[in-house]
Amino acid sequence: MDRTKEGLIQEGMTRPEDIDQIKMADTHKIDGHLPFTNRLAGENSPYLRQHAHNPVDWYPWGDAAIQKARSENKLLLISIGYSACHWCHVMEKESFMDEGIADIMNTHFVCIKVDREERPDLDQVYMAAVQLLTGHGGWPLNCFALPGGEPVYGGTYFRPQEWQDVLKKLSAAYSSDPEKVKTHAEELKEGVIRMDLIQIKKESGPFKPGPIKQAITKWKAVFDTSEGGNLGAPKFPLPNSIEFLLQYEFYYKDTQIRDHVIRTLDKMMQGGIYDHVEGGFARYATDRYWRIPHFEKMLYDNAQMVSLYSKAYARTRLAGYRDVVRQTLDFLTEQMRSGDGGFYSSFDADSEGKEGAYYVWTKKEFDSILGDDAAWLAPFYNVTESGNWEQVNILYQTASIAEFCKTHNISQHQFRKILKRGREKLSSVRKARSKPALDNKMLTSWNALMLKAYLDAYKVLKEEEYLQIAIENAHFLKQRIAKDGRIYRTDPNGIRAVYGFLDDYALTIDAFISLYTVTLDISWLQVAVDLTDHTLKYFHDSFSGMFYYTSESDPALVARKMEIPDNVIPSSNSVMAGNLYYLGVYFGRKQYTNMSKQMLQNVMDDLSQNGIYYSNWGISVLRFIHPQKEVVVMGPHAKQWVAALNDTYMPDIVVAGQSKPGDLPLLKNRFIEGKDLVYICRNNVCDLPEKSLDAAIQKLIQDASHSSAGH
Repeated sequence: MDRTKEGLIQEGMTRPEDIDQIKMADTHKIDGHLPFTNRLAGENSPYLRQHAHNPVDWYPWGDAAIQKARSENKLLLISIGYSACHWCHVMEKESFMDEGIADIMNTHFVCIKVDREERPDLDQVYMAAVQLLTGHGGWPLNCFALPGGEPVYGGTYFRPQEWQDVLKKLSAAYSSDPEKVKTHAEELKEGVIRMDLIQIKKESGPFKPGPIKQAITKWKAVFDTSEGGNLGAPKFPLPNSIEFLLQYEFYYKDTQIRDHVIRTLDKMMQGGIYDHVEGGFARYATDRYWRIPHFEKMLYDNAQMVSLYSKAYARTRLAGYRDVVRQTLDFLTEQMRSGDGGFYSSFDADSEGKEGAYYVWTKKEFDSILGDDAAWLAPFYNVTESGNWEQVNILYQTASIAEFCKTHNISQHQFRKILKRGREKLSSVRKARSKPALDNKMLTSWNALMLKAYLDAYKVLKEEEYLQIAIENAHFLKQRIAKDGRIYRTDPNGIRAVYGFLDDYALTIDAFISLYTVTLDISWLQVAVDLTDHTLKYFHDSFSGMFYYTSESDPALVARKMEIPDNVIPSSNSVMAGNLYYLGVYFGRKQYTNMSKQMLQNVMDDLSQNGIYYSNWGISVLRFIHPQKEVVVMGPHAKQWVAALNDTYMPDIVVAGQSKPGDLPLLKNRFIEGKDLVYICRNNVCDLPEKSLDAAIQKLIQDASHSSAGH
């Protein structure tokens, strides 16, 4: 069972007869109707509020639900989803809004509704249980548990009759033979705990490229050499895995990797997964061609895609990548940014009760909106009378702009004017439609990804607005740090504020480090190191060297999980390994660097076998195989010179600098009044300073070339 893949939402993936594995008795008839209390209306999560009108007597996760289950000796029914989840909405309409089904749920279970984005710690525990039981997972996630929270049985989406059968069989089994159910729950709990056991690796010595190259060789076997990405469907962008390949190509000059990265980036931005009218990416494509999206738009996807295309533009200077960055940031700034500098979580896939309704077009309306331009844009976007998806049209390119213009004998300059005019007309009409629902909760970890996205875009596009938005977002995040050093995951002023998990700390630390490399404001580094010290105190496992996902000060769940493999978002442990490396360099803390090395050693076997889902770990390993150079820029033009450095694709450098004397170990004794100097250092041992930025950049490029040739 591969428990790391996210492409898990399936139809009909759980059968009532599967419950026989714990030998449940036949059901008994249930009648009567219990009144319910609307407990979710005031919750922080829009997803929970969406369920407030269900006839199900939902509780939020907490002591009230657990105490009720214990006092009435009932199983917990823990239903986990999120606002943009299409199948969550389907199951709500089919089952949770059905009064007869709600009667069964209310009579025999204590029902808890959880937003997985607000409480990923709960999702991790119960997802692990369902994966052990069924071999797969997804959302909605429905898990039954003993009153103490120990999982008993679960699945994902159930059709209404299947759901009723499951409810009746489980309630009957717990009533007739509770000890058998409890024994099964104890075994399942042990399995959930064992899933995260990490064996500490005692190997020492330098990292070598062998495991990385082994991972790449295995990975190449599943490249989709026609459509980009990996073979099969559905297709998730997995931006960090592409970034790893981009860095691997930088170091090893592997033309097959370079071609694959460019093919993947091109196919994604040309496909229907990209919104050609307003910008931004859908969560994934249901087909292998990137054409048919699962229409929800997630903040975390779009943030990482901005970072990825920004870095790809720095590496390739392909104009299409620059355009994708700008259009996606336009969408994010206009539609997902709050007034206080934060960003909202997601847009739903559905509007007016129909999936994708906001995004699709008939040929008739496409022609009427665009007039004469439709003759050009209909073939470009594959808009047909019969439709390219369910009798309507999703806009996707059938060729690149250059290819299309060559085939249709039109200049790119002229066609781009038609394209711009067409987008504006389509956008104007579409914005008058009923929009998909917006999940307006603001999560710390996802906002940190957004902060880094604006910084990555600023580095290569030099748009001052991007830097200003990034700084405002950084202050928004900083305000979420409590006086005791804890960071909030959700609004600290909300009715049920949630303290941060490891990803909230890790991604915020990472973003603040990145902010320093642009602004040279050391205060952001200080906040980053303070948050790191907090994670070491409350999240660190001294035995394995890894970090738990939950703080030791959080209320205990049935298992304390670790997030190790990378997925659509890099794992919080892999991000912390990178943070420890960089802060170790900046602050001269050798113990941080050693911790990072130990974490990497722990996962080297997994990395060599499955690079796709250990890609962010791979990026950190590359830092040690090809030792990073510290580039210290001192003098009155330090910011301008650093901006020029950041514009060049060089993942093998650590940037520091200041326009005045500094206290960081990297900055000490390197400032000379009135002079601009660039120091190129290794382990804080520097060459003679360069007085010309161009000379320094050329030297760095030559060093990178020599380094890759040596491996």
